[in-house]
Amino acid sequence: MEIKMAITLPKSIEAYFAADRDGNPEAVAAAFTESGSVKDKGKTHTGHDAIRAWMADESQQYTYAVTPFSITTQNGKTQVNGHAVGDFPGSPIDLRYIFVLADDKIAELEITV
Repeated sequence: MEIKMAITLPKSIEAYFAADRDGNPEAVAAAFTESGSVKDKGKTHTGHDAIRAWMADESQQYTYAVTPFSITTQNGKTQVNGHAVGDFPGSPIDLRYIFVLADDKIAELEITV
């Protein structure tokens, strides 16, 4: 039997993962500051419109679920490790989500393996 430990995430990070889980690009973008950015797969998406478009594209390409399992904060960056399972190449995989927060919003997010 697998035991999962619950972790507590900052409000904006929890909002990001909830919106991602629901496949809601509008809510994902709303978790970010106006000039927030996402770096994923070597590309950077800056601003609400670009983040919304990135998330809409991701959710059209693949069906997936991410379960955050650890969180650390160092030098102003919050790293959340998440287990991703879905119909994408390489599934399942553990990903690192590196967040920079500003005023209860996400200013920067970088997703890496």
